[in-house]
Amino acid sequence: MKLVRFGKLGREKPGIIDSEGQIRDLSTKLKDIDGKTINSNSLKLIQRVNLKKLNIVKGKPRLGVPISNIGKIVCIGLNYIDHAKEVGAPLPKEPIIFLKPTSSLNGPFDDVMLPKGILLKKGKIPSRVVESKRSDWEVELGIVIGDTAKSVSESKAMQCIAGYTLINDVSERAYQLDAAAGQWIRGKGCDTFCPVGPWLVTKDEISRPQNLSIWLKLNGKKVQNGNTKTMVFNIKQLVSYVSHFMTLHPGDLIATGTPPGVGMGMKPAKYLKKGDVMNLGIDGLGEQTQRVISWKK
Repeated sequence: MKLVRFGKLGREKPGIIDSEGQIRDLSTKLKDIDGKTINSNSLKLIQRVNLKKLNIVKGKPRLGVPISNIGKIVCIGLNYIDHAKEVGAPLPKEPIIFLKPTSSLNGPFDDVMLPKGILLKKGKIPSRVVESKRSDWEVELGIVIGDTAKSVSESKAMQCIAGYTLINDVSERAYQLDAAAGQWIRGKGCDTFCPVGPWLVTKDEISRPQNLSIWLKLNGKKVQNGNTKTMVFNIKQLVSYVSHFMTLHPGDLIATGTPPGVGMGMKPAKYLKKGDVMNLGIDGLGEQTQRVISWKK
């Protein structure tokens, strides 16, 4: 199944994609798509719904994040062999974990806004407010947790997964990496920096999640082109590992890392600017498109 949430920001309704690619309104069957409705038992009930009896959603409505009330977004850094090489980093011996705040969540076709941060002077109060100059793109496979995972073994990790989605882990490299005050969560957590969707695709539709093409285009030119088979740590390893440090609840997301082709790894480096357009996709999980805009309240 391909589950979606459609409608204006904050007023999204649950939907499902039928065999012809149309959105069918699921709101008569469930209130929302969230941790309560994507556990293994609830998904079986949704699978039994006769889609032909559901109303077709007319036009082209806005698509929101396909999961509501996400508890946490767990991210994995440097998890593709070729990406680690392009940025000159050694392969990690165990997964690198960081978090993106839920306030960074964004619809798959909503604008990405360059942040308005602060320019720091060592040992002094921030001197002036400046706009982002080194924002970057990162297409990633997202794991959607369906059943609670707490210190789960690798052999049982896949049972805790509801499905998969597409994530753009947008990153402001200055905030993330500058030696004076670089912090990963600060560079990754800006508003609109986590587009998710367009769908939550249940795991039964993705038979080989460890062999999916993954790509991103910037202004029509393909800059990222990889495959999930080159992950350093695979899906079941990540779910198991993370679950030993924090309980994963239904609706939580794990962003599994990005393949090569990020702006920071280019020579010379290339970063996002107002007016740029990112288009990204993963086999079986659909595509996203975002336009880059300047900061605004």
